Amino acid sequence: MQIILASTSRYRQEIIARLGLPFSAVPPVCDETPLPGESALDTAVRLARSKAQSLAADYPNALIIGSDQVALLDGQQIGKPGSFEKGVAMLQWMSGRTVVFHSALALYNTASGRLQETVGITRVTLRQLTEQQIRHYLTREPDALHCAGSAKSEGLGGALLEKVESDDPNALIGVPLFQLISMLNAEGVEIL
Repeated sequence: MQIILASTSRYRQEIIARLGLPFSAVPPVCDETPLPGESALDTAVRLARSKAQSLAADYPNALIIGSDQVALLDGQQIGKPGSFEKGVAMLQWMSGRTVVFHSALALYNTASGRLQETVGITRVTLRQLTEQQIRHYLTREPDALHCAGSAKSEGLGGALLEKVESDDPNALIGVPLFQLISMLNAEGVEIL
């Protein structure tokens, strides 16, 4: 079966590439707006599922991987800032605090209709940051404006972090890889 990653994220592609399996990365068709009253966990799961299923008609004999990540602080979902000043404000709010990242994963077998879902939870404590440090970081790491809360751990963003608690370090980057391996094995895909 063909393996499809429903994502254009180069970081997610790098994680999947570690498995040494041939796959294609295809942009999903998905509105990522949270629904009113929806929890961070429910948003992440719904979006991961939606991304995977959005490509089913184009790939009728495939395993499609969908993934989405939603960050939560003080009961509020933290999205992608999109602008420099919003990124500064988000990081000031998160400074010295613990943010919970919900990294949802969906594997959809389009031939059988089987859907597997899971969520990797990562608790990230940020260092106490000054406004100057935050501005310097965002200037040097402009891609961070496209990440939840501007906290891009796979680059210079590692300097923002004081502590990371997770069962799978890949989940913070966007794909709970350990769980994906189990899902692929359940579909008959041998990694080793």
